[in-house]
Amino acid sequence: MPEGAGGKAVRRGPPAAIHQAQEPEGAAVSRLTVGLIGGLASGKSTVARWLAEGGCFVVDADRLVAELYAPGAEGTRLVARLAGPGVLTAEGSVDKRELAARLFDDAELRKRIEVAIHPLVGKIFRSRVRRAPEPIAVLEATLLAESGLTGAFDVVVTVEAPEEVRLARAVERGLSSAEARARIAAQGSSDLRRAVSDVVIENDGSLEALRERVDEVLRELRRRAGAER
Repeated sequence: MPEGAGGKAVRRGPPAAIHQAQEPEGAAVSRLTVGLIGGLASGKSTVARWLAEGGCFVVDADRLVAELYAPGAEGTRLVARLAGPGVLTAEGSVDKRELAARLFDDAELRKRIEVAIHPLVGKIFRSRVRRAPEPIAVLEATLLAESGLTGAFDVVVTVEAPEEVRLARAVERGLSSAEARARIAAQGSSDLRRAVSDVVIENDGSLEALRERVDEVLRELRRRAGAER
């Protein structure tokens, strides 16, 4: 199993074969599925981009959610039923700003919507993975740890950095300190992400150091997928 920070692997139970779900009978499947997680300004998106450049099939969960929140989409119907029609735009899509404001103040509603939407994201991901030629498929998803769906992946990777470092990065991007702290708090704890992950990428140093660590992780993923190169 790949090693986390300090060289110690975090062991989870046997993963569900998300890459084999609903495959046509008799199909030859050899694909490693990876859940990539990390909080605000952790560097997760940079890691996802480098994994894609390294030959992985990478899907951004936010883009899948955007599809689900389009007019008439299944996710839009679910959100309207759970949160009311006031969270829809005049065109019938989910008003993500309005929904975010509602969920920030209502933890119970946030949980209900997550329970409804996360399985749909997984369903779309599986359908994309089945058509992808790459041997390693990555879902970049901020709240995967909180969803309880990490067991559906062969490997879970988290990108972490100290909270103060993440706050500074978020403020540099234009958020106020209060906004950044609120978003970090709403995304769940670093401790939880580390606990459910097989691999921890520490991003508290230089960009070059991060790249070296990502290359190391990519080599391990290729080894596990039987795609050495």
